[in-house]
Amino acid sequence: MHTDLATGLVVALDIGGTKIAGALVDGEGRVRVRSRRPTPAREDGETVMAAVEDVLGELAASPLWEAADAVGIGSAGPVDAARGTVSPVNVPGWRDYPLVERVHRAAGGRPVTLVGDGVAMTAAEHWLGAARGHDNALCLVVSTGVGGGLVLGGRLHPGPTGNAGHIGHIVVELDGEPCACGGHGCVERVASGPHLARRALENGWRPGPDGDVSAAAVAAAARAGDPAATAAFERAARALAAGIAATAALVEIDIAVVGGGVAGAGEVLFAPLRRGLRDYATLSFVRDLTVVPAVTGTDAGLLGAAAAATRAREPVAKRYQQDHPGRVAGLCGGHHRSGRIG
Repeated sequence: MHTDLATGLVVALDIGGTKIAGALVDGEGRVRVRSRRPTPAREDGETVMAAVEDVLGELAASPLWEAADAVGIGSAGPVDAARGTVSPVNVPGWRDYPLVERVHRAAGGRPVTLVGDGVAMTAAEHWLGAARGHDNALCLVVSTGVGGGLVLGGRLHPGPTGNAGHIGHIVVELDGEPCACGGHGCVERVASGPHLARRALENGWRPGPDGDVSAAAVAAAARAGDPAATAAFERAARALAAGIAATAALVEIDIAVVGGGVAGAGEVLFAPLRRGLRDYATLSFVRDLTVVPAVTGTDAGLLGAAAAATRAREPVAKRYQQDHPGRVAGLCGGHHRSGRIG
């Protein structure tokens, strides 16, 4: 993702299991207009799509709408960017749902680019956040699930289907518990908020009078010295460290950026995470890997969707020249799998 993103507006959608957010975002990363609806996640697919259309309709009422010439979508996954479809685990009504085609129609025929929510967060952090200026980075979202994305060689690397960098399903416990993905011992099964909290409860942590059993409540207990809460965060951090170290050994990243609700625990998570990296990231070419908190916050999905859309609408020859300075672009007859309509 280059810093010379076009100055024009794009439409951005951030679609998850609890909310559908939309915005008009300019080339400097400023959110100019917002809209938001709760996700009717337990309803049928058309009801969910109607909520997306409501968000787009509210954005279209803005006088800035006509200036926006592309749409970017960051969606909960799995996504298939090559086919333009989504099958979010937490939105059962959408299975192989043709989201790109439907948004293309609803947005007046504008070109549409789809990425997974972890890739969107990565695009945001590389454009405007903690990964800015780094050519090789892993960005993670640690929340109700664990997702992620990669920047390699200075460019966002979504992979053919838009799911590359999905660190949540790296196996870190060979004999671990079954994961929702069908595997066993995945990072997500250990480090996600619900599983972290469940582990604390199983080992003796008890919530306060309000009955809050969220990861944030476990973090507060850990800060107060509760041993079961502290142990749950340490175990989650070691799982994340193992996954990050494995990724670094595979593709030579130099920074890992961690966002999402669980990352809001601060040093309760990051201190054991850094200790874990010292144990796992031991080879000479990964030893200097740094891990830092994300900075784009709750707007990461929107900003990342906007960044992906802006990148996709650049002419192919321009992208080639940016990524290969000094070379002449000779791209005749090439086939580019963009996974988008437009």
